Amino acid sequence: MNSDMMLSCKRANDLRVFKFAELKAATKGFSRSLVIGEDMNSDMMLSCKRANDLRVFKFAELKAATKGFSRSLVIGEGGFGCVYRGVVMAADDVDDGGDGCLDVAVKQLSRNGFQGHKEWINEVNFLGVVNHPNLVKLVGYCAEDDERGIQRLLVYELMRNKSLEDHLLGRVNSTLSWMTRLQIAQGAARGLAYLHEEMDFQLIFRDFKTSNILLDEDFNPKLSDFGLARQGPAAGLSHVSTVVVGTIGYAAPEYLHTGRLTSKSDVWSFGVVLYELITGRRAVERNLPRSEQKLLEWVKPYVADSKKFHLLMDPRLEGDYSLKSAQKLSALANKCLTKNPKSRPKMSEVVEMIGKIINDLLPPQAKTEPKPEAEPEPEPELELQFAAEETEELIEDIDSRKQETNGNYKKKVFDFKELRNRSIGRLDWRLWAPGSVKHSA
Repeated sequence: MNSDMMLSCKRANDLRVFKFAELKAATKGFSRSLVIGEDMNSDMMLSCKRANDLRVFKFAELKAATKGFSRSLVIGEGGFGCVYRGVVMAADDVDDGGDGCLDVAVKQLSRNGFQGHKEWINEVNFLGVVNHPNLVKLVGYCAEDDERGIQRLLVYELMRNKSLEDHLLGRVNSTLSWMTRLQIAQGAARGLAYLHEEMDFQLIFRDFKTSNILLDEDFNPKLSDFGLARQGPAAGLSHVSTVVVGTIGYAAPEYLHTGRLTSKSDVWSFGVVLYELITGRRAVERNLPRSEQKLLEWVKPYVADSKKFHLLMDPRLEGDYSLKSAQKLSALANKCLTKNPKSRPKMSEVVEMIGKIINDLLPPQAKTEPKPEAEPEPEPELELQFAAEETEELIEDIDSRKQETNGNYKKKVFDFKELRNRSIGRLDWRLWAPGSVKHSA
């Protein structure tokens, strides 16, 4: 009762007893650059011992890999900073002294950008525990704090065919064929279906758009940039209430107006991307006449009149497409863009519907046996629900923030403390064990 109970130097239950000096060295003197979250009065730090087989790169290694972060190797830019093409030593050759090389994309976090450390941590922790053919693979990361300042970088597998946005906006020479567009749509839908339905928890992407759909050398799509992703609602709850973030032109109307986020918000964004694939236009294009700037408004008369439908097709296809399949894809987009979120399909259903469209275009010997179909539901009317006045207010708000930050604003950073204190939608990927997430082949 009056005696002190001491922790024996001989550890019990296989718990290790660390010396303070050992942990101080392991965290580089408790460097702020290694903080991955603050829990009440304690900090959780990214251990020097890498988790989930992610490689830990030194800054000097990545500087050499990108030739001193040469502007000639820049393959992308945004509020977060720059993405460079680079070459690093293959993982298998690091330990055995081999000379194999691996082409990578290196994202360097801007010290002045809007996308901050917490979003960087989101990427490391989420992509470090998931595995799916339609999610970009994270090779490793770098976190160093030295005389040059705080350096945080992410290293991804290189997507040789850039982003879907690059192709639709003509930044590359080749034009995506109609079949390739359908296959990209189906692959991206599979990625979202995995996030929504196939893991032990639900993840809402929250920033689904063409620039976040990367294409590998075979044009297989892979979702990227999970900095704004949010864990879905807790059991028994219908939505997550959160601050509105994302990209103008892709956000679902109920999310814009109320801040209520569900997986069906991603489904709306997917519907917008389907129309981008059909038309070759971006969701919002300021350089066009005012009546044509908002894609969902511009397509309405062409979708409503079957005789005019061909006029909304991407002219770069040069007529090389199936009009019937394009109309079916448009009908699917309309389902995704239904005003009532509950009426929108699940992404697994979207995958199946696109599969049927693709199957109808294949030669007889390549067709797959279709599943028995249920009674067809009436097609919803095109409900492209961006309220003009509220959208304009949101655009003006974004523009004003952009001016305040010298044009660097693109996204709003998570408030992790707020997320942890909420009773719903907790996002604490730091504590996930690799085995807690289902992996797809």
